[in-house]
Amino acid sequence: MAERAGVSVSVASRSLNGHAKAYRISEATVLRVKAAADQLGFRPSHTARSLRLKKTGLVGVVVPDLANAFFASISRTIALAAEAEGYSVIVADSREQTEHEVRLLHQLEARQVEAFVVCPVGSEDAHLRQIDGRGTPVVLADRTFPDCGLLQVTSQHRRGARQATELLTAKGHRLIGVLQGLPGTLPNDQRLCGHAEALAKVGISMDHSLVAGDNFTEASGYVSAKRLLAERPDLTALFAFSTPNAMGALRAAAEAGRSVPEDLSLVTFDDCPYADLMRVPLSTVCQDVERIGQLAAELALRAVTGSARKKTQCRHDVETRVIVRDSISSVRN
Repeated sequence: MAERAGVSVSVASRSLNGHAKAYRISEATVLRVKAAADQLGFRPSHTARSLRLKKTGLVGVVVPDLANAFFASISRTIALAAEAEGYSVIVADSREQTEHEVRLLHQLEARQVEAFVVCPVGSEDAHLRQIDGRGTPVVLADRTFPDCGLLQVTSQHRRGARQATELLTAKGHRLIGVLQGLPGTLPNDQRLCGHAEALAKVGISMDHSLVAGDNFTEASGYVSAKRLLAERPDLTALFAFSTPNAMGALRAAAEAGRSVPEDLSLVTFDDCPYADLMRVPLSTVCQDVERIGQLAAELALRAVTGSARKKTQCRHDVETRVIVRDSISSVRN
């Protein structure tokens, strides 16, 4: 290509990489080089440039379940924010398995991603701290860990769960079943705390036998709701810790002959694009997914340049908001 344009290899390279002005290469030469490149179908090698500059322009994003609209939305927001700054994003699904999360992170680390945004499974953080300690910034989103030292962005889970339960207690509900997510993760445990606080406000101690579930999935919501409704037919309401949990609960309620909201109220943590389009629009505690994703991406990219590495606030809590729809009714006397 340089030969076709009648210039040296260095002149051709500088012309194509936008450095012509710095090396006083004329506009006519630049146009000649670009014309030769077009004729030959030449495209600069991003890989070669990455090796030379030791920068790949890649950000790794790992989430526990891409089928979950919440994590899909976070991934998209991170991708848009990163791409606006000239980075490309690789998204991976850990399938809610810590061991798979570890493998994915090591694979992406081998591809020399410049930063990670991880919505971790949430049970272990040692591998995340090790990667960050080796020099690749890791920002945690949604499921975080207290006092782990990594940059973190999450919702006000405790406050949101308290608000959700208060919606139910304000309508007279006192027997409330909880469809929890993955036990031991920060969102799940914080939501349980918020639920207990709201119950305490009306003089009720939380009954742990009314808490069921082992994941934030529809399958877990279905199995948990089916069991609770069978064991405790006197339940008047369910609090689902995720929208997929709520979808499972709706199926279980229908099979049990319970109608929402006529004889079973339902509130869920998380919102989704179709929550208000359902036959019975769901009342939800809405997380600001866009803010979580944008802030996580911003912190990751700033960390790449060194401007955010442990020099800023470590943990950022994003506010939740309540959306009241039609899935809650007053307790019948």
